[in-house]
Amino acid sequence: MPDYTTATSQELVRAMTSIRLQDPGAIVDAAARRKRRASLVGESGRLMIIAADHPARGALRVGEDPLAMADRGELLRRLAIALDRPGVDGFLGTADMVDDLLLMGALDDKVVLGSMNRGGLAGTAFEIDDRMTAYDAATIAAMGYDGGKMLARIDPDDPATVATLEACARAVTDLASHHLMAMVEPFISHRVGGRVRNDLSPEAVIRSATVAAGLGATSAHTWLKLPVVEDMERVAAATTLPVMLLGGEASIDQPETFERWQQALKQPTVVGMIVGRALLYPPDGDVAAAVDRTVGLL
Repeated sequence: MPDYTTATSQELVRAMTSIRLQDPGAIVDAAARRKRRASLVGESGRLMIIAADHPARGALRVGEDPLAMADRGELLRRLAIALDRPGVDGFLGTADMVDDLLLMGALDDKVVLGSMNRGGLAGTAFEIDDRMTAYDAATIAAMGYDGGKMLARIDPDDPATVATLEACARAVTDLASHHLMAMVEPFISHRVGGRVRNDLSPEAVIRSATVAAGLGATSAHTWLKLPVVEDMERVAAATTLPVMLLGGEASIDQPETFERWQQALKQPTVVGMIVGRALLYPPDGDVAAAVDRTVGLL
């Protein structure tokens, strides 16, 4: 296996496919060997998580490129760079992504969060019916990971919303029974021109956060993943749960984006950031610089 921090995308794909073909049990072995952190939050009291669970919903777009995340080797190469940067605490993804990173040895001393509901495929008629099609709480616990993440979109006009909320509530309860973090990412959503769009007004984000906070039989292990919107002071005041900021698709080259992130991080409930495409595919292609600049905000 080549050094994952310097390997080319082709080398990474070749190595991953070879292991999967010849020794699929190596994934479980790698999870058992993985060096775990002593605690979720380190001395800084903050968390910086790199996310890559969009591909499992068929959402591969970055900017104007609809298939930017389709090259798995290139995505792994960029993830390897990001996860190796100082101050990066962990990774959020589906099993296929986590398994590759395990085999690469990229998840030692990292927080690992498994993405759970990826059934609401982007652009489909059933997008709001976001069923649990990826990790479950029992597997997350058995593999020694730190928690699970779920997307909870609330469309007032789509009856499938209640099935998604029920599934998320069960996942919150199941994760808590294993004393694992339940990361809930809520939105108020509407279909506009046949496509699901998230309402990013402060009022909508506040409402979605209060609904998400009440899911499950206990909130003891529940965290929220919220977008950075206007009036974050009011948004952050809507809950006592720890809040991670969603990086979104904004260009990290825009000074106003960093200013908004920095201001949001000043809120008492905000404890860190979960960022994916904005850091993995920056306009100038410099993943390390994009990650370092964001870590600096924490």
